[in-house]
Amino acid sequence: MIKEWIEDYNPQNETDILSTLREIMQEITLAGLSRTDFFEKAAFYGGTALRIFYNLDRYSEDLDFSLLQPDLDFSIEPYFKAILDEFKSLGLTVRIVEKEKVKETAIDSAFLKAETIWKEIVLEDIIKETGVRSNKTLKIKIEVDKHPPLNFKTEEKLALRPFSFYVKCYTKPSLFAGKMHALLFRKWKNRVKGRDWYDLEWYIKKGIPLDINHFLTRAKDTNNWEEDRVSNEQIIGLLNAKIESVSFNRIKEDVVRFIPNDEVLKIWSPEYFKDLVEKIRFEPR
Repeated sequence: MIKEWIEDYNPQNETDILSTLREIMQEITLAGLSRTDFFEKAAFYGGTALRIFYNLDRYSEDLDFSLLQPDLDFSIEPYFKAILDEFKSLGLTVRIVEKEKVKETAIDSAFLKAETIWKEIVLEDIIKETGVRSNKTLKIKIEVDKHPPLNFKTEEKLALRPFSFYVKCYTKPSLFAGKMHALLFRKWKNRVKGRDWYDLEWYIKKGIPLDINHFLTRAKDTNNWEEDRVSNEQIIGLLNAKIESVSFNRIKEDVVRFIPNDEVLKIWSPEYFKDLVEKIRFEPR
C-alpha cells in the first residue's frame, strides 16, 4: 500500500520522496488518533492541516494540535499506542520519543509555551523499503497546545487514507488568523520564514477571509496587542510595516524547498506584497 501511496504523489527526486514519506507519516498518525477520543478534545491546525485538508500546494513538516478547552493536565502519551498500532498495521516500524527540552531561546518562545507538549515520531524502516539512499533522519513533530488562545472555529474534514476517517480541523478563516499572527509576531530576530509569506499569498488569492476574532485573541494572548478591538486598516498597517522590515531574498531562499515551482517567486517584492495585502478579505464581525 505504501508504494502505491507514494506513486500517487509522483515524486520527481529524492527530496520529493522524503517529503512524500513525511506526509504519509502524518496521515497515518492522524488515522491512529482518529481511532481514539483525541479529536473530541483537540483540533488540527497549522500548515500541515492546510496542506492535507485544504490543498495548500506546499509541503509542511509538523503536526500541530490545539485543545478545544484549556487543560494543563492533558497528556498525549495515552495516545501513543494507537499511533504505533496504526503504523504496525501497515508493516511500518516507528518509535515515539520525547523531544528533550533545551534552554529557552527567542525562536522557541515563538512556538512554545511552558504548557506545550512536544514529541517526535521517527521512522526506522521505510527509507530502506522504498530504496531511497539517504542517511537523513525522517521524523515529524507533534505539538499539542494545552492552553491555547480560543475563539477559533472548527469543522470535520474527511481523509481517505489509509482508511476513511474524520479529523476535527480549524476552519480556513481561523487557520488564516493563526498564520497572520505568526507572520506578524514571530520573535525570530533576523530569521524569516518564507512559508508564512507563501501561505499569506495563498489565502489572499483563494479569497479566504481572515477570522479577526481569533487573530485578536492570539495577539492579546502573546501580549502583542492591548486593545479590545483591531480594525482591518490596523492589520494592513502592521503588514505593510512587516513588508518594509524583511528581506525578500531571504524569504525566497527559505520557502523554495517546500514548493513545486519556484517560478512563482519571481514576482515577489515589497511592492507586490503591498498591493496583495490590499486585497485581503475579512470575516464580518
